[in-house]
Amino acid sequence: MTRERSVGELLREWRGRRGLSQLDLAIAAEVSARHLSFVETGRTVPSSAMVLHLADRLDVPVGERNRLLVAAGHAPVFRARPLDRPDLARARETVQQVLLAHEPYPALAVDRRWNLVLANSAVEVFLEGAAPELTRPPINMMRLGLHPDGLARRLRNLDEVRAYLLPRLAHQAARSGDPRLHALHEELVAYGPTPEPGTPDPAEVALVIRLAFRGAELSFVNTVTTLGAAFEVALEEVAIEAYLPADLATRRFFRPGHRGDE
Repeated sequence: MTRERSVGELLREWRGRRGLSQLDLAIAAEVSARHLSFVETGRTVPSSAMVLHLADRLDVPVGERNRLLVAAGHAPVFRARPLDRPDLARARETVQQVLLAHEPYPALAVDRRWNLVLANSAVEVFLEGAAPELTRPPINMMRLGLHPDGLARRLRNLDEVRAYLLPRLAHQAARSGDPRLHALHEELVAYGPTPEPGTPDPAEVALVIRLAFRGAELSFVNTVTTLGAAFEVALEEVAIEAYLPADLATRRFFRPGHRGDE
């Protein structure tokens, strides 16, 4: 039987992921290093306010903050409800309206593990021609994009896309500690090639995607919007990915009467 980990052990693990010493965190959180040491060793049980304060300084994902609270003997405060629940219909509709506002260009919403949550009709640009097993729910957009039987075979700049996405996924997996993200990264790396050392930081360079679609070559630049919704895990973990034309030819392709299927 697996032993439940203490809040001190969990906080120490998150501190290690962030590369912080006890003193670093104590200074950032404006608490004494002695008090923080007592929390990590279990000599002091932190209040719920202190747990959330430390979690905020450590940039712990909202869903994991509940785990810290429970480990310290407190009640969870963040609601973890699927976005498709009836009582979240209004929030889901709001996200859908944002996606529809991007039409005729593609826009989609994914959860923290890159599973497709919602999309507008233009998402067909990415789904068309992919192997059936890749387009059955839950559709993982990271896998769809880099799998040899997915979008990868239509990408004109696959190496650039891999060099952008794989470090981003590795960074996300390391910061979250999510074993599923680590497994997804290992799977996608195995498809090769491995990005060359010195790849530009994904946070500093916009991703341009060039792909073939119905006889045309389209170019998109993507933007990412996250939804920070206090106390609602499902919304806090949703990211909206919008794809805008990167050249005039792509813009013209989406004009009425110019689509490859019309």
